[in-house]
Amino acid sequence: MTPYAPYPSGRPRRLRRDSYTRNLVREHALSPHDLIYPVFVLDGQNRREAVASMPGVERLSLDLLLPVAEDCVRLGIPVMALFPVIDATLKAPDGREAYNPNGLVPRVVRGLKQRFPELGVMTDVALDPYTSHGQDGLLDDTGYILNDETIEVLVKQAQTQATAGVDIVAPSDMMDGRIGAIRTALEASGAIHTRIMAYSAKYASAFYGPFRDAVGSAGNLGKADKKVYQMDPGNSDEALKEVAMDIAEGADMVMVKPGMPYLDVVRRVKDEFRVPTFAYQVSGEYAMLKAAAQNGWLAHDAVMMESLLAFKRAGADGVLTYFARDAARLLRA
Repeated sequence: MTPYAPYPSGRPRRLRRDSYTRNLVREHALSPHDLIYPVFVLDGQNRREAVASMPGVERLSLDLLLPVAEDCVRLGIPVMALFPVIDATLKAPDGREAYNPNGLVPRVVRGLKQRFPELGVMTDVALDPYTSHGQDGLLDDTGYILNDETIEVLVKQAQTQATAGVDIVAPSDMMDGRIGAIRTALEASGAIHTRIMAYSAKYASAFYGPFRDAVGSAGNLGKADKKVYQMDPGNSDEALKEVAMDIAEGADMVMVKPGMPYLDVVRRVKDEFRVPTFAYQVSGEYAMLKAAAQNGWLAHDAVMMESLLAFKRAGADGVLTYFARDAARLLRA
């Protein structure tokens, strides 16, 4: 038996008649508190570089990033996620610069937390910005990415970031067992309040191209790919296994990446585990919408807001998006 009155007693359009009724019965809504703003950071002073494949996105040195952080605080965006652009001279096969306590990321974290302690800061735990080969891990003699040896470096990287004062470490490397190893190390060092947002279901996607341009790893990676550690786009049952393992190992939050092409995975993860679940609207998604809007094919603000609302409808508690500041301004208008 249907719980709904049949037509004409039941007329769903009655609840769509005017804006106040639509607002009253809306099932999902977006707020600035749902947004995490990814930024690209450079070493030096007064440095600003446009990312050609991501219109409106720039690489910034810390002094120019501070006003952006202030804007995030003013707009109510709770977290900024840092992605470093490392000088080529500092890149090495073992990615050792990733755990330099005086490296770019620790210095930026300290600078941000000193000026804006109320702004959450999240850092990427992965080696691809630091390796001369552009992979997220260490290589063996055949070029295969080593799992356990890479975890040892990732643990050092996460500990360095925690010591600098970061609020959330976000392992995006997809090595097996890295969440448990990082959690154990953080607990042992007394960093019990450092949260872990695990990139639990990170797919070997073609949507990452502009990001790799932005952090400077595309040239190092060349024609290689990351299919031996990132997930196959054809799989969704496997995503549940990955998420379950990360939760069991101590992840506080989990993430699905990319975003819109994988909303079905977001929904499955949220329904299965009922844990804080996030999605990353990645660089390729951003670039597509920007390009279409610049060509007059789509209405920029409308598709931006609709795309972000789709994440909430699919079950995401929050979204990493390069649209965060633009969306927050509209939401607060």
